[in-house]
Amino acid sequence: MAKGVNVIVTLECTEARKEGKSPSRYTTKKNKKTTPDRLEKMKYNPSMRKHTLHKEIK
Repeated sequence: MAKGVNVIVTLECTEARKEGKSPSRYTTKKNKKTTPDRLEKMKYNPSMRKHTLHKEIK
């Protein structure tokens, strides 16, 4: 079975790791053809109670 161009990726908080708190994680889909780079999105981190930058992890 052939794999599609859409893949499920995990986004992890970058700021919580610096402060020693537990990082929040989100999953989302991305199209490998249109966005070959790693995703970066502002998402809500419940442990820090604010929106922080989340980057795609492996």
